Amino acid sequence: MEHSGGCHCGNIKLHVTLAQSPQESPLRACACTFCRAHSARAVADPDGLAEITAGDWSLVELYRFGSKTADFLVCRRCGVYLGAFCETSAGFRAVINVNSLDDRAAFTATPTVNDYDGETTEVRLARRAVRWMPAILHRESRSDG
Repeated sequence: MEHSGGCHCGNIKLHVTLAQSPQESPLRACACTFCRAHSARAVADPDGLAEITAGDWSLVELYRFGSKTADFLVCRRCGVYLGAFCETSAGFRAVINVNSLDDRAAFTATPTVNDYDGETTEVRLARRAVRWMPAILHRESRSDG
């Protein structure tokens, strides 16, 4: 199943491939203050793929907080939170905020709330290696020279 989306101003674009339909895709709601403040509903399919592009990467904020193990992708121009990504032992992985997808309303599952505060860095990265989806950041853009 193919899904497109991005930020409100159109600078950041997402292309997401999931093995299941939006209705069957399990959603998560992280209990951290950042995700709660954005009312994020996250999806990650280990058999899928997330591709992220930007017209101008200088307008992409890569925000790190807490354990500093992931970069949270936020548009500097319009403020939309699109997802998070990190490097794991299984490669580059991401989780996507379905609220930034064009067909967001099709994702109807009630998100499972997860609290990861007690995880060590090693456990956190190991979980992401297994549960988050492979990701590609296409960083070639006019602002990168």
